[in-house]
Amino acid sequence: MSDLLLEQYKHLGISEEVYRFGAKIEENLKERFKEIDERAEYNQMKVLRAMQENHVSAECFNISSGYGYNDLGRDTLEKVYASCFKGEDALVRPQITCGTHALALALMSNLRPGDELLSPVGKPYDTLEEVIGIRQSKGSLTEYGITYRQVDLLPDGGFDYEGIKEAINERTKLVTIQRSKGYATRPTLSVDRIGELITFMKKIKPDIICMVDNCYGEFVEEKEPLEVGADMIVGSLIKNPGGGLAPIGGYIVGKKECVENAAYRLTSPGLGKEVGASLGVIQSFYQGLFLSPTVVSGALKGAIFAANIFETLGFDVVPNKTESRHDIIQAVTFHNPEAMIAFCEGIQAAAPVDSYVTPEPWAMPGYDSEVIMAAGAFVQGSSIELSADGPIKPPYSVYFQGGLTWYHAKVGILMALQKLKERNLVNADLLC
Repeated sequence: MSDLLLEQYKHLGISEEVYRFGAKIEENLKERFKEIDERAEYNQMKVLRAMQENHVSAECFNISSGYGYNDLGRDTLEKVYASCFKGEDALVRPQITCGTHALALALMSNLRPGDELLSPVGKPYDTLEEVIGIRQSKGSLTEYGITYRQVDLLPDGGFDYEGIKEAINERTKLVTIQRSKGYATRPTLSVDRIGELITFMKKIKPDIICMVDNCYGEFVEEKEPLEVGADMIVGSLIKNPGGGLAPIGGYIVGKKECVENAAYRLTSPGLGKEVGASLGVIQSFYQGLFLSPTVVSGALKGAIFAANIFETLGFDVVPNKTESRHDIIQAVTFHNPEAMIAFCEGIQAAAPVDSYVTPEPWAMPGYDSEVIMAAGAFVQGSSIELSADGPIKPPYSVYFQGGLTWYHAKVGILMALQKLKERNLVNADLLC
């Protein structure tokens, strides 16, 4: 069987040397992969229970249009999300176009002129800079008289508790905590660490709203941030919880008042959650959520495999090959743009869609430098599908994520390594 499998990889353009190096790395990961499978099983039961408790039925998959009044499927799905993520209420809509939109919606609906927003974990993801007003943009929070303050993490990645205590004041209304690293090389925050941070801040100001950007983190652990004191969690359906099937959408889950505020901002005052047709995508939302724990487990295996491959070859990786995992993203730092671009070309070449396309750096909206993105996805921009991206600037780090199956994540990583080998950008002696 192994010879037959090797032939399949050769047909895809992967050499025997690269294949056997990957097989050797994979052999040493069996125990970690078993742990991931057990966690996926736990989370699968959690999703199944939420669907059963809220009486998901075939009628929930009916299409609604227009105003979307009394959309059973939409309303039931939001109950499922609330149950699954341990929130009082949820807003799960195709009208939320992406993760940045979901975050902007949560912020703009729960902050008022004169309030202050605090990030205690350093600068947020690039696309939020214009939402907040760190970089000037029309409609930013700054234009509405909402100020912003941040406290950077300590050099060792720890929280600057003294700095956070000093930053919280009478105007601090909402705290945003980014779980994943974004385009940074800091550690991703575990749910337990997020809980410790929230507990600390709420002792200082009990009524502060703690929002967690949950993108890339759903179903990676057994717990979610609402279970450790967060008031809201926010994310995208074309990342983890959509399971690769959701074609669009975002979610906000948490305290009822926070979710209601977001619903009135998404639609209009007086309408809130009562309107918003599901437009035929609702079944994919349900089915994607159902598949999500398994899909996430495959992406996690891919991330761990990538870390072990590239750290063994001498590259800097975050997380490293032995660290615990709290999101699906793997950062690899190359310190030169050629290797970064070659890696992305390998990911693109392994895609089921547009595999023949060569990714090139471009001025992507919302970013302050050129970005290269490799993603031959069924859904445009879907980060739960196999993809890699990063800003073309020092230290030339690429951020790898996704893979609807472990096997596809594996072939993508091997193809990226193949491209590096062909261009003499990796020490070939280490492949032996």
